[in-house]
Amino acid sequence: MKHIVLKVSVLILTAIFLASCGSYYKVSEPSSDKTYYTKKIDSKREGAVIFTDEVSGSQITLQNSEVTEIDKDEFMAATEPPEKE
Repeated sequence: MKHIVLKVSVLILTAIFLASCGSYYKVSEPSSDKTYYTKKIDSKREGAVIFTDEVSGSQITLQNSEVTEIDKDEFMAATEPPEKE
């Protein structure tokens, strides 16, 4: 019985850890050299990607894109507003 409780506890803690990590993406549009940043990518059958740009808040759909997973520090640096002096 103790082994089952231990296994369930480990599974729950692992799930919480993985959910808190999250993923961060840089999406580039080669035809216009635009770059977007998002936390979630939805793919369509036709090869398009749909996501919400973190900087503008706009929902974007791109047929031709390059998606790169990035770390949290790079994501935060790219999406934080510049400091006002």
